Amino acid sequence: MGIELIVFAVVAVAIVLMYNSLISKKNEIENAVGGVHTFLQKRADLIPSLVATVKQFAAHEEKLLTELTAARAAVQRPLQAMQEDGALQSADSMLSQAFGRVVAVAENYPELRSNENFLSLQGSLNEIEGQLSAARRTYNAAVVRYNNAVESIPTNIVAGLLGYRRKSVFQVAPEAATKPDIAKLFGQVG
Repeated sequence: MGIELIVFAVVAVAIVLMYNSLISKKNEIENAVGGVHTFLQKRADLIPSLVATVKQFAAHEEKLLTELTAARAAVQRPLQAMQEDGALQSADSMLSQAFGRVVAVAENYPELRSNENFLSLQGSLNEIEGQLSAARRTYNAAVVRYNNAVESIPTNIVAGLLGYRRKSVFQVAPEAATKPDIAKLFGQVG
């Protein structure tokens, strides 16, 4: 009778430890998503200031400014919902493309490139991009630890019972990873 009780206690402790480990890893991912969310929101919040500054110099670039404002509006939905995976990646990609186009257009306006407000906004954007990159790396590291636990024996048994499944790492959209064709951008904008 005593040995069965010891075996049962050891198995129960092991299951509790695996459960707690999975919960910890899941919470780590949620925390990392919050970090990515914060920097995406900060980047989105720069858009109104950037649009106002660019409008002073590039009034005939109205289509770009409208697209940038629309991109910000579209990004707000997944950001406000604190969604992860595909929605945040889509929002990130949309904002990256919009900001890339603004920077490309700014190259055509020397006065804008030397404007103090624009330079300040560009500096803020560069800082946020660095922080966002770090937040993405943190998220991906948390996802790898979680996925390793979900797929490794014996934790995978507990994960399967709890319905825990693999999560996707944060990936850059293929169109965001390619160098923009400046001439094509100006053809689309003007």
